[in-house]
Amino acid sequence: MADRQPIGKAELARQLREFIDPHYVIEDAETQKVYECDGLPMYCATPLLVVVPETVDQIQQAMRVCHRHRIPVVARGAGTGLSAGAMPVSDGVVLSLARLTRIVDIDPLARSARVQPGVRNLAISEAAAEHGLYYAPDPSSQIACTIGGNVAENAGGVHCLKYGLTVHNILKLEVITVAGEKVTIGSEGLDTAGCDLLALMIGSEGLLGVVTEVTVKLLPVPQRAQVVMAAFDQVQTAGAAVGEVISRGIVPAGLEMMDSHAIKAAEAFCGAGYPVDAKALLLCELDGTREEVQQGIEQVEHLFLRLGATATRVSHDEAERALLWKGRKSAFPAVGRIAPDYYCMDGTIPRSQLARVLAEIDTLAEHYSLRVANVFHAGDGNLHPLILFDASVPGEFEKTEELGGRILELCVAVGGCITGEHGVGIEKIRQMHVQFDEVELAQFRAIKSAFDAGGTLNPGKGIPVLKRCQEYRALDARASLR
Repeated sequence: MADRQPIGKAELARQLREFIDPHYVIEDAETQKVYECDGLPMYCATPLLVVVPETVDQIQQAMRVCHRHRIPVVARGAGTGLSAGAMPVSDGVVLSLARLTRIVDIDPLARSARVQPGVRNLAISEAAAEHGLYYAPDPSSQIACTIGGNVAENAGGVHCLKYGLTVHNILKLEVITVAGEKVTIGSEGLDTAGCDLLALMIGSEGLLGVVTEVTVKLLPVPQRAQVVMAAFDQVQTAGAAVGEVISRGIVPAGLEMMDSHAIKAAEAFCGAGYPVDAKALLLCELDGTREEVQQGIEQVEHLFLRLGATATRVSHDEAERALLWKGRKSAFPAVGRIAPDYYCMDGTIPRSQLARVLAEIDTLAEHYSLRVANVFHAGDGNLHPLILFDASVPGEFEKTEELGGRILELCVAVGGCITGEHGVGIEKIRQMHVQFDEVELAQFRAIKSAFDAGGTLNPGKGIPVLKRCQEYRALDARASLR
């Protein structure tokens, strides 16, 4: 097309300032610094421009301008992602959705809420609380992460075992296409005819469109919720206990596990009352009516003791329950206090393989002379090994990255996958060839092309485009690794 011509930075900024407040079209490198990476700061790049629109109409216009001039666009939420999925490209625009923070509507009868993508995860439940409702997915970063980012990565959280991931809790999306068209995917009804585009869009990591409104399901706040904390003297024993709980037909609201490194760090961080001499800790929450919770708690506590728990503790009120969860949800920042840097992995395995995989992670960590703190959603097998390292030591990040890749490949080898909720981004793109064959990858590329033929939406992320995955760094030579 004749109007699809290259454009300089100054002219692009001028065109964007025609409809976006000039203060929110950011050109200077110093102000752009906070946008150069997401929560995985080892991968970073400086964008051409950052724009922070205030309305959906401004987003549409920005997408049209970028599409007309073939400018790459990377949509960004709160930047809490952990796979470099929101890392900029040096010749592209970062489209921040941080100003779209309105809760449009809450319908207590339909048990749903319409929210803009910049609304924080926790803010949805806070707003719905007056109706006795809440939004179930609760990532550890829920105090900061946004619903738009949750949709992009299909986020989960400690209660995803019973209530599902983001994909199980979304009814409808409003999306702006690469060409700036507004489309609605899904519905608030029971079903939608045709292909399940809603499930395709959730977890697509910004590769297929820009989400501008989300309709979420709301659930009634349970009548009662209690947590059983169980300490074990072996990680493998705790892993086996997880499988035993599920095999008994018990469906906890959450079933989390921490190893000794994570226990000590979390306890020092927030004083949750964790037994610091334990090798592993399980947190099992049951919710529902008072009667069923009481019965379930007794059953789980007895089961843990029979399976080798050295000590148990049951929360007796909401404050104690919240404190026990605070320790788990603070594990990531807590681990940051015991090492200069950490690298958070995200693989998923069958529950039956927990004990084996944890033992093999220990062996790998010893081989690489690195410490690994294991914190994960044990109930659904979503591992979050935290590899502790010092980025100031030459070669240590590369060694850490290699260990992380080995852990992901181990997950695939035992029948799992390379991501549970953090996404592929740039971090895991080499392992895509481990999990998927060329026929499957070709299908991914075909889907991408159907939505974004020019490949300008979040380029270089998620889907390997080169013949050899080890060449993935060439996808974005603009990135500088720290």
